[in-house]
Amino acid sequence: MGNQEFERSPVTANRLQPARHFAASYAGEHVAGTEFVIGAMFVTWGVGTSDILFGLLLGNLLAVLTWALVCAPIAVNTRLTLYAYLEKIAGPGTIKLYSIVNGALFCVLAGTMITVSASAVRILFDIPPQVNWYPTSTGFVVVALVVGAVVVAIAAKGFKRVAQFAEVCAPWMILMFFAGALALLPLLASMTPGIDSISSFAEFKIAADQYIWVASSNSELGLWHVAAFAWVCNFAMHGGLSDMTVLRFARRANYGYFSALGMFIGHFAAWICAGVMGAGAAILLKTSVAALDAGEVAYQALGAAGIIAVIIAGWTTSNPTIYRAGLAFQSLNPKWDRVKVTVVTGAVTTVIACFPFVFSKLMDFVSIMGLILAPVGAVIVTEHWLFPKLNLTRYWSSYEKRYTNWAAVIAWGGALIVALLCYSAGVHQFFLIIPSWIAATLMYILVARMMGAARQHPAEQQQQVQQQQRRIEAEQRFLDNLDVEHTASDEIATGGGLTLLKWLAIASLIACAGLAIACAQNKIALDVFQRWLIWPSLIYFVTATFWAIGRDKQESAQVNARVVAHEQQQA
Repeated sequence: MGNQEFERSPVTANRLQPARHFAASYAGEHVAGTEFVIGAMFVTWGVGTSDILFGLLLGNLLAVLTWALVCAPIAVNTRLTLYAYLEKIAGPGTIKLYSIVNGALFCVLAGTMITVSASAVRILFDIPPQVNWYPTSTGFVVVALVVGAVVVAIAAKGFKRVAQFAEVCAPWMILMFFAGALALLPLLASMTPGIDSISSFAEFKIAADQYIWVASSNSELGLWHVAAFAWVCNFAMHGGLSDMTVLRFARRANYGYFSALGMFIGHFAAWICAGVMGAGAAILLKTSVAALDAGEVAYQALGAAGIIAVIIAGWTTSNPTIYRAGLAFQSLNPKWDRVKVTVVTGAVTTVIACFPFVFSKLMDFVSIMGLILAPVGAVIVTEHWLFPKLNLTRYWSSYEKRYTNWAAVIAWGGALIVALLCYSAGVHQFFLIIPSWIAATLMYILVARMMGAARQHPAEQQQQVQQQQRRIEAEQRFLDNLDVEHTASDEIATGGGLTLLKWLAIASLIACAGLAIACAQNKIALDVFQRWLIWPSLIYFVTATFWAIGRDKQESAQVNARVVAHEQQQA
């Protein structure tokens, strides 16, 4: 993809990415270091096991449907970043305000991920856990700066490199969450009266009710709060449409369903596994989960491999987050270079990462972030889908050369006021996005109509339709051609040395899983499991990385050949 990230224009057909990049991106981004934080924090909520399990299932299903049915179709239809499309709808004045707010929020979120990675590295240097809002160790600051530098270097490479990094890391990361939970199950069983081992869901639930998700009569939270949090914690990405930035590269709109890999593996299974690891680590260290950081939790469960897991988990999430933040700030001035902006953004993010306040207040922050950005998503969805049905003109503000679409700004601000009033009336913060979204939609329709959205602009509208049709037709021809082509070089990419590397990587993952199962069945001790787990893990990263590099080189050659053939055919 080079440096062509299409910051201002639609992504061209030959630059669209295959399904596996999105599967890896979502799995990598949402099976992350923050899952150690959030999964462990659920332990402190005082919500019972059944409410946690069923609440997460419901909330993550809603999140997947929002990605697949709202965000992905708009991204694929326009092929634009959120920032380019919002500017088209709401004008340069609005996008400048939004980009500053959005970019700043993503910087804080990415800073959390870097903090999580640094929480693992600090174990190697015997730096104490950072559980205050400010750093208490100069060594931790140095570690955070070094970790941040690596993250920024990857993010600056663009979407394809970010996705490739996640593609290598995601399978191992997913396995580590399951492995850590399995390894600590015997400990939980030994602490639970009447249970010798955990070999069924019923036995797991008995142990979980006593030592993991202990229901409290004083807790104000329940199933619906868990479901709402699972939905709103990524609302900025799906309902707020920030993931248009990623999904505009998708060949098909149904790639939005790949978010299920992130939600049900990451925000369901990984949160459950992190809860098990957090409870187990607290028992081993005779302390509370709240006193532990992600690095300590993973280290107690996985040993040295846990340190690597948290480092990489933080990277796979902070990489795309800094990438998004860089695009947000770059949209302030089209002349700014995206790579340079991303580097500066990453530097600011890394400084934020030195202050662990984002780590300790993560669950509150992600819900507030979704709430702040949700009304803008409502404005875009309203203009994109509802305006044509209401006989209002899509892109009316752009056609009238308005610098700022005040209808959008009023709807955004008004929706936040409605949310504040609802919160004052006792509505829990996890539920505020619903009245906020509804208010933004209604206000935007009414105010936009009063400001001139009902006026027709036939010449501009006709030109817009023709441009859209030409782009879609050219894209469809390219994709149809791509689907039917099976050249000899396609077979080379899966043969020879690359095949050997692939199977060595798979065998390494199987070895990791085998060690975890043996530990869960008490065939090997926890310390033996931790000592040996690091070796197949290292073998996996070496073989998987070289396999991915070799395969992508061959695939790039194939795609370039197709592009040349496509251009010759068009000529």
